[in-house]
Amino acid sequence: MTALFLLIQDGRSAVTLDPIHVDTIARLAGEIADETDDTDQDDLALTAWSEWLDPLVVSGTRVIEPLEPQALRRVPIDDIALAERPYEITHGLDSGTINPTTFRNGLVLDVAHAAMASDPSDLSLHRKRSVIATVHSGDVTGSYDREWVHYDEGNSRRRVWRVPSLDRFAEAIVHALSLYLAESEHALEHADCVEELLVLDGPLYPKELLSWEDHDAELGAIARETKPKQVLENYLELVERFVETDRTLVGFVKNPSARTIVSGLSRSGKQVPWGNDTAFFTRLLEQRPQNPASAHDRLTDELTFTTWLCSRGGPDRAVSEHGDALGCARSLDPAAYTVTFFVIYDPRSDLLYKIEAPAALTQSAETREAITRQALAEVAANDGPPIAVKKADELARISAGAKASLRSRFEDVLKSGRLGNYNDRRWTDGE
Repeated sequence: MTALFLLIQDGRSAVTLDPIHVDTIARLAGEIADETDDTDQDDLALTAWSEWLDPLVVSGTRVIEPLEPQALRRVPIDDIALAERPYEITHGLDSGTINPTTFRNGLVLDVAHAAMASDPSDLSLHRKRSVIATVHSGDVTGSYDREWVHYDEGNSRRRVWRVPSLDRFAEAIVHALSLYLAESEHALEHADCVEELLVLDGPLYPKELLSWEDHDAELGAIARETKPKQVLENYLELVERFVETDRTLVGFVKNPSARTIVSGLSRSGKQVPWGNDTAFFTRLLEQRPQNPASAHDRLTDELTFTTWLCSRGGPDRAVSEHGDALGCARSLDPAAYTVTFFVIYDPRSDLLYKIEAPAALTQSAETREAITRQALAEVAANDGPPIAVKKADELARISAGAKASLRSRFEDVLKSGRLGNYNDRRWTDGE
């Protein structure tokens, strides 16, 4: 009889696969490898970069376009980590949520908690928080909306906010609007604290909200209702305030998932093997020794990065001159809000980071160079995001224990249990 193997995880026993099945699954990888040849992907990535993105035109729109002469650049990690930084004081902003929770009484709730951090640290700023509970309900008799209430000796504030009703996407709507509203409201509330540079933990604009029109007609209609538009208006106002006061605003995307380039290339008749833009840029920027010993063998002493590009495709189209920003008013020229970006590849962790900024700021070569040098120095020194972003992430994060406690308290106050599913039990039991 085949032996039963037990794996201990978190104090619980879990049945693992027998060795015969592990070996069989591994053999499947070999069968797939026999049909896969990626020897020419390096050349294809270089061709795509140098020949197909200047500009990348889809349906008459320049969805990707260089903002400056195209180049692939590199810098020694040790050198740039010690280099002088253009911005002496940086601020980071992040928000975290308990994740959407559906209750038996029909309510869907999420709570977001936003914080701003600075480097060097400003403890009085770190204490300030914005907390928003978003509510989705089929009950037309309750408004649920509340104005801001200050607490913690006036340092923080909270409110309840009802989101538009669409049952099919209730959890997605609640989560996205909660996260983006808390972040943007906190940013506007404390924007005057920023002297030089504010780095959002994530993209420059609420990309998920901007993508709703591409996903579903009803969801797209929701995006244009007053409350979702208010969220986008906050981000547009944030851009306007920073442009008007000659300060720098960027988004630091730790897990870029855009498909603007690979989708645009496919739609323009180019066959490319990459699943998303991150895979393309990683292939483009990764440096390998002449005779690598394995698939994981790479040169790790330099950061590699691109020059700046404009993006007007996918969710970015809405905030460019080709979109109407979901019908939101814009005080600057529409082109000023266009997303511009460059990417950094860190071989130590095999991770790609995307840095976004509005075109109104990056039209200046001096500003582009300052943002680039600052981002490179931070990534090199911290082996990851800027210190201010890491601090904001720590401040805004809601731990798993706190999430569970809050959900239980909601159940008590609402006098309604959560609507669970089998996965709740499955993962709790360690299956």
